[in-house]
Amino acid sequence: MASAHYRIESNRPLTSRLLPLSKLPDMFEDRALAVAIAAKSVARAAGQEVRVVHVPSGEIVFRTCSSDAPARYGFDDFDA
Repeated sequence: MASAHYRIESNRPLTSRLLPLSKLPDMFEDRALAVAIAAKSVARAAGQEVRVVHVPSGEIVFRTCSSDAPARYGFDDFDA
């Protein structure tokens, strides 16, 4: 694969615990880094979706949504 580029997208403003948002690059060369930052950038707002997109192909390589976390991982209730 030549120069692979990944972009983090969200339907709401992101908050990052890893880097100040002003320091986040628009594009990432490293897929693992893009996914790690995206995973740590999910706000607790219901319905927020964060995804990492491989720009050349348009493929979504990572997606998370705060409102569907229990169902997505097969848990009925996180407090159980």
